Amino acid sequence: MEQHEEERAPAPLRIPAPPLTRRAWHDWWRAESGYREVLRLAWPLFLSYGSSTILQFTDRIFLTWFSPEAMAATAPAGMLAFTIQALFIGLVGYTATFVAQYTGAGKPRQAVAAVWQALYLALAAALLLLPLAPESGPIFRLADHPPAIQAMERSYFTIFVYGAFPFIAGSAVSAYFIGRGKTQVLLWTNLAGVIVNIVLDYLLIFGVWDFPRMGVSGAALASVLAQCVTFLAGLIIFLRETRFSAWRLDFNLGRRLLRFGSPSGLQFMLDIMGWTFFLLLVGRLGMAELGATNLAFQINSFAFFPMLGIAMATTTLVGQGLGRNRPDLADRAVWSSIHLGLLFTAAMAVLFVAIPGVLIAPFGARANPAEFAPVGEMSVVILRFVAAYCLFDVGNLVLSSALKGAGDTLFVMLLSTSLSVVVMLLPTLLWCIQPGGPGIYGAWTFLTLLVCILSAAFLLRYLRGHWREMRVIEHEVI
Repeated sequence: MEQHEEERAPAPLRIPAPPLTRRAWHDWWRAESGYREVLRLAWPLFLSYGSSTILQFTDRIFLTWFSPEAMAATAPAGMLAFTIQALFIGLVGYTATFVAQYTGAGKPRQAVAAVWQALYLALAAALLLLPLAPESGPIFRLADHPPAIQAMERSYFTIFVYGAFPFIAGSAVSAYFIGRGKTQVLLWTNLAGVIVNIVLDYLLIFGVWDFPRMGVSGAALASVLAQCVTFLAGLIIFLRETRFSAWRLDFNLGRRLLRFGSPSGLQFMLDIMGWTFFLLLVGRLGMAELGATNLAFQINSFAFFPMLGIAMATTTLVGQGLGRNRPDLADRAVWSSIHLGLLFTAAMAVLFVAIPGVLIAPFGARANPAEFAPVGEMSVVILRFVAAYCLFDVGNLVLSSALKGAGDTLFVMLLSTSLSVVVMLLPTLLWCIQPGGPGIYGAWTFLTLLVCILSAAFLLRYLRGHWREMRVIEHEVI
């Protein structure tokens, strides 16, 4: 115990040198919380988020083929609906940290109890959101988008809000498997949802066979039904594994989940709100600017969502390491994730710069050439910004996930929110979209700057080392 108590002292950490020799690489690969263990947890999440990327990619292509206006309308409406749900998705999703720390401490029953509290919160949240579904009209009118797009935005938003429960509750069930390190379960449940979504997209957007031609509404309905499949599949596996144990309400555990999870959920909501507001601002520059930004975000998801899988693996290993009172293992997991993330995003950045036309081509395959041409030209330039910031986003995602895996959720929330407003949103609002301002490329410059500053700030916080003393579980189980 004395050795562990020394390891928990908040002395400043250092940045370890990456393994440059074959022997050093081999040792780091095989070590506990090394590259192999990170990849073991991350690859199912990598493929799960990758399958979600393919789903969204297919969704956007179908909608682009349906009409350019439909593709432009779905991103702001979808992000607004997700923003409203994000507070609760982030809150119940933070259960993964509780599960990881309880698992590391050898307390699996408490881990199951935490998931049940999250499911109860998910049900309450979905009921709370129902009255908001028909109230989106003033928001989209404020964005000053064309009337036809506003109608599609309202329809898309309403369906997603009515279908909020499987998205929120699905985050609680996923947290169990993430925290336990059983990430392969999520791969199969997500693949099932992806297959259902793609099939329903095709049928409901275009009205194939006897299905109605629903366009944007069909895309939203397909997504909600597919998420129901994903949630129910995960829930069945969870119930079979835990046999309905620890299902009773636990107010003390629920309060701790609210205490640590609320900043995480609020940060998640405010982040999504910031990106949504950014899209709404870009939409005021013109249809081509909005379409190009939506397209760039979609292509960037091929780098972002797999990196999110690595970040979630980091949360698991940090939580389990701290639950075992082994912050040294948590630290090794963080640097393993950063090294792997940099290798992956560097390869993606090369593709974004070298072959942007190939990446953009599927979106314009069946679109009107005259309407799509300015979108494609802007997208080529914007992908260079994406190539620059995705490298820094590795530090942003991994280090913030490590801090939240320890319980430092309030700091992450305050830093992310304040910098998003000061560095990205205010300059875009007050300068970039004004007459004579730098326009779309100026807005993307500030977005890239935000990611770089966040990455540096999280690195400094992490290196101070206070996270090694933090826990979200009861002290008596450590």
